[in-house]
Amino acid sequence: MTTAARHVLDNPARAALTGPHARFAERHGRILRYPVDVSPWLALPDEPDADDWADLAELAGPGAEVPLLGFRGCVPDDWEITFHIEGVQLVDDGLATAPDPEAVRLGPADVPEMTDLVRRTRPGPFEARTIELGTYLGIRREGALVAMAGERLHPPGWTEISAVCTDPAFRGEGLATRLVLAVAHGIRERGETPFLHTGADNTGAIRLYESLGFRLRRRTAFLAARVPERLADGREAVQVA
Repeated sequence: MTTAARHVLDNPARAALTGPHARFAERHGRILRYPVDVSPWLALPDEPDADDWADLAELAGPGAEVPLLGFRGCVPDDWEITFHIEGVQLVDDGLATAPDPEAVRLGPADVPEMTDLVRRTRPGPFEARTIELGTYLGIRREGALVAMAGERLHPPGWTEISAVCTDPAFRGEGLATRLVLAVAHGIRERGETPFLHTGADNTGAIRLYESLGFRLRRRTAFLAARVPERLADGREAVQVA
């Protein structure tokens, strides 16, 4: 009996943390994660067993809320699901990428402004060191950062576009579209393929991305679960140092 080979994007965080982003990987058993000030993404094995869940519990600590972004398997009964939203994964299928003359590369000095823009627009997690994951581009008006987009997960041969957001006062000008195509251009220039994630109910964004040349590859989910104080097999979820 054979099973179909898994695609690198089926578990993109694990592919990234065992590949181009290996320098960020924190490991406990078979559990991998980014430092919490870089990204909330962590990586379970494709088919986690009881020992993997125990290792995750030890890594996070009892009572901790653990993000399970992109996980579609079964969460143990003794773990409380605290957040669940359906998502989609879209991949480049003919983007008309192009650099943007108004886009500027953002760096560490820009992080306070980037964090403020993310706080006001809520495109998804952006931490103090997220900018280290790849290239981030922004558009400024009268010196103020009003739109940005950048790179996050980096599985071999692929790069995720993330943190796409625009100040509400400047929406409707196509700034996010221009930045997505500019970031995608840089990814293509490296010989890689852009992809991205968004909520399944974010139909406006999905229609926009599809009009640009992205296509739906798979449905996914964004979960969070709380570590039990004691695991089902009687072990305590004692946090590792």
